[in-house]
Amino acid sequence: MLQSFRLDAQGVREVLKGPEVRRAVDGLAGAVAAHVRPNVPAGVTVAVRAYTTDRGAASVTVQDVRAMAWQARDGILTRAAGEVGLEVKAWQR
Repeated sequence: MLQSFRLDAQGVREVLKGPEVRRAVDGLAGAVAAHVRPNVPAGVTVAVRAYTTDRGAASVTVQDVRAMAWQARDGILTRAAGEVGLEVKAWQR
């Protein structure tokens, strides 16, 4: 028996901007930050910023001028993301 499927784009948008996705994204961002903190010197701020685009989103930032070197050398953010089950891919346009 053949059935048809029609994607409800507006419904998907609502779900992606909804509170359940927001909580999931914020929770994962907080977990990434928690895994980064032990890998930076005491006193270095690891900030989480929640925002919304076409969906709930968040960023984790190490607020130190040495952070790019730590990421390049040790992958502090990439490793932390992997430790909470996220897959990091290169951004593509």
